Order: sequence, then C-alpha cells, then structure tokens
Amino acid sequence: MHTDTNLTRQKTHWALLAVVFCGTFFINNNALLSDIMESRNLITAREMVSDHNWLIPTMNGELRLEKPPLPTWIAGVVEYITPDNIVAQRAMAGLAACLLVVFFYLLACLLTGNATYALVSSLILCTSYSLILMGRTATWDIYCHAFMMGAIYYLARALGDKKHTVGGFLLAGIFLGLSFLSKGPVSFYALLLPFVCGYVWVYRPRMQGKWGGVAGMLLLCVVVSTWWYLYIYMYHPEVASFVFKKEASNWTSYNVRPWYYYWKFFLETGIWSLVTVTALCYPYWKARVADKKGYLFSFLWTVLMLFFMSLLPEKKSRYLLPILIPSALMMGHLFMYWLEAGGRMPKKDKVVYWINTWLVAVCAVILPAAVYYFVYRPGDMSAGVFGVVAALLLAVAGWLFACAAKVRAYGFLFGVVVLFMVAELFLLPYLKVVVHNSDFKSISATRDMEALKPLPFHYPADEEMRIEMVFETYKKITPLDLNDPEAVLAATPFALVSQQPVEEVLSAHIRGQVELEHVDWFDNNRWPKNHKRYVPVFINEVTIVKKK
Repeated sequence: MHTDTNLTRQKTHWALLAVVFCGTFFINNNALLSDIMESRNLITAREMVSDHNWLIPTMNGELRLEKPPLPTWIAGVVEYITPDNIVAQRAMAGLAACLLVVFFYLLACLLTGNATYALVSSLILCTSYSLILMGRTATWDIYCHAFMMGAIYYLARALGDKKHTVGGFLLAGIFLGLSFLSKGPVSFYALLLPFVCGYVWVYRPRMQGKWGGVAGMLLLCVVVSTWWYLYIYMYHPEVASFVFKKEASNWTSYNVRPWYYYWKFFLETGIWSLVTVTALCYPYWKARVADKKGYLFSFLWTVLMLFFMSLLPEKKSRYLLPILIPSALMMGHLFMYWLEAGGRMPKKDKVVYWINTWLVAVCAVILPAAVYYFVYRPGDMSAGVFGVVAALLLAVAGWLFACAAKVRAYGFLFGVVVLFMVAELFLLPYLKVVVHNSDFKSISATRDMEALKPLPFHYPADEEMRIEMVFETYKKITPLDLNDPEAVLAATPFALVSQQPVEEVLSAHIRGQVELEHVDWFDNNRWPKNHKRYVPVFINEVTIVKKK
C-alpha cells in the first residue's frame, strides 16, 4: 500500500471529475420519468413537512417504517426549502453519487498509490449505466452505498496505517451508522462484507494495537444506527415489530429469484459490459497487470459480492448497484495495462483490446442513425439541432476508432466520457419523444383547480390506487367504502378519484343523496396505448361529491 504524493495531478483530477459530475448527475436531471420508488420516497418527505412529523414517517397517511429515514430527512429539508422541486430532489441523489465517487477515488489512491489509476477507474464508474440512473433519480439506494464507501475508505486507511490511531475507525463507524440509517443492513451485506473478506485475504492487515479502534467503530456504528429504531419501537411497538419482521422475511420470501439470477450482472455497467467480462479473466491478466495485489483484491471483491448477493432469495436488478464499485476497480487495472503497454502488447492482447474498443466505437457510430429513427421529429427536434448532435457523435466515434486502432487507451476512455457528456447534454431532453402517449393528461392539473384545493381526496376502497397518482395530485388519497352511505355522507364534500365512472362506483341510493360535479378524466400513462406498459390503473376520473 502506498501514499500518492502527486498533489498537483490530483487537483487536476478533481477538477476533471467535477466537470464529469455535472454531466453525469446534474445536467437535464429532470428528463427521466418518475417511477414508483421515487414517488413513494418523495411523498414520504412531503408528508414529513406538511404534517410536521419528522420522526415517524408516513406515506399517503399510513405509517411507513420499512425504510430508515435519513434519505427521507434529506428530501424533507429540500421539500421545506423548495416545495415540489424534482430537480432539487434529484440533485441531492446526484450529490450522494458524487460522494460515492469521491470516496471511490480516494480508496483507489490509497490501495495503489497511483492517482492515474484512481482517475481511470473513477471515469469508468461515472460512465456505468446503473450509477448514472441511481444518481439521477430520488431513490435511496445511492445514499446507503455512498456512506458505505466512506466507511470502507476510512476503515481501509485505519487498517493500513502503521500508527495505532483510532480516528479512522471512528469516522468509519459514523459512516457505517449513516449507511444503516439510509437502508438498513443492505450495504453491510452487499458491499462491506465482501470487501472485508477480500481485503483481509489479500492485504493481511496487522491488527496489533487496533482492536480498540475496531471496538470504538462498532460501538459508534450501533449508536448511530439504532437510536431511531429504538424510538419507533417505544412509540409504535406493535407496528414496528410487524414491519421489522416483514422486512426480515422479505429477504427470503419476497421477489424470490433463482440463485443464478444475477448472471447478467455485467450489463449493469452498460457500455463497459464486455470490458467487465474481459477483466474477469483473472488467470490471463494476472501476469500482465502491474499491480497484481490490487487486481487480485478487486477481482475477489467483485466475485465475493456476486456470490453473497446470489445467496439471498430476494433479488432485484437495482440491488446490483454496488457491484459497479469493485468492477470499476478491476477494469481500471486492465485499462492501466492497455495504457502502459500500448502498441508493445503481444498480438493476442491487442486483439482483445481491439474487440473491446471497436465494439464501443461501432455503437457510437450508429448513434446518429438511432437518434434519427427514435428521436428526430420536426416538431420536437429541429433539423439544425439534429445536425449538430449527429456531427458531434460522429466526431467522437471517429476519435474512438482512431484510439482503438492506435491502442491509445487513455484517449479512448476520454472519448467515451465525451460521448456520454454529449448524450446527457443534447439527447436527454428529448426522452419525452421516445416515451410519448398522445392522450397523456396528467392528474397533476388538479393542483391548480381552486374548487379542489380545500377538498380531501378519496378513492373507492375496492380499487387499486397507484402511489404515482398520490404524488401527482400533491394530496393524500385515502380509501373510502362507497357501499357505506353513512361513511360517504360523513366524508362530504370530497373529491373522488376512481378508475370507473362515478355512476358505476356509487349506488343509485347514494347518488340520490349527493350532488356530483364531474371534473375530468385523466390519463397518466406515459407510454402509448399499444405498449405493454400502458395500464388502465393510470386512468382516473375526478368527481366532486357534495351533500345535497
């Protein structure tokens, strides 16, 4: 383990990474469509502010104790400062992604003493699909792994330090607690456990005089992690017990997938999928890479993470976000070999390099045709804008082909970064052209209707209410038994949100006692009618129900 003393180079790297961060996580961060997880999270944050209840989260008026509150507190602060601002909310997730990459860079420097390697690996990570997606949406996975990266960095620094200081261990303990307060033990199992196993196996840290620091780390982690859970258990013991047991059982009974479900994990890196598979050929590359110990560690960290995650019955593709971290470290070693060996590589290594790089270059060269076919519309994207975008994409593709042919790995990597910057700057705003429902009419229009502002919102208790509708209306929409005349009359006046016409959900007997005022039909389907994602549950009628 070494210490990188090239401070000037590192300052240049930080400046470059700051520019990449802007394109990767912040520019046009309102382009992606909100999904169900984002809606749930932001509704919870909204109700924290509106109900002045920051310690006991609710979602649509019901307790939501399944998720630890730290990311929701962050979102709640944003909601308090700038209400209903999706750009600001996603920017906080972007800042968490930046924090993750910063600690990733520092860890890469710490393990190898090579700032260039750290930059190369960080750029690979910043251009990986899953990290870009998670850093651009207000979902909570990015927070727990960002804080865990801080914990891992300070833990590695403390373990590798020859002095018997406890500062690094205590900082690691704080970040461990913050990670737990973000999403419970998820990152402990997915990221920390395989790291510790791989680190101990490869680096064999000397623990003499450090057990006190480890004890302090664990104690601080427990204090930071558990205080909110203890508070909830004191005030809502029955609900808390039920929720905690349900969450624990979900790991073995919910969303169950076969053990090999994650075999396509390399696709989460997006453009680097083939490079990931190539870097996994450890027996071939171990004799070629310069830092054999660092490469072995990143390989073990990746494989162990995949192994541990495959053991759990519950599996989702977004759970693979942390595997990008050791994969990027592993690919960084491969890129450093390509960078340092260059044209002097054996012919078979050049062939491997050419296969990996030419595939990316071919993808880049066909991008203008894809943009023309899927995105270009005279009413949306002008011919001038398309011409500029196509020219930029072709220029980058030409650069990538040149760097591939001449075995210039550093130039190739920067070409990929520029390719992503062009796409994020010029193409993301036109995502609405690709995902377009000509009949789209958002229920969010009800926010500006004066007649609806003072009214509570209800939906038929025997229908399904999608949480996205709650998010769009900026209202709690609670169930109401429409077969109970007394309940209906007691609730008036209210706005009824129903998937069926009001005449079908309210009996003639009840309709005779109330006055109905039709507001409108709303279709919140983003996808067109012939698409498999077009579902009737997003089509709702809004009706004002008043007592006669």
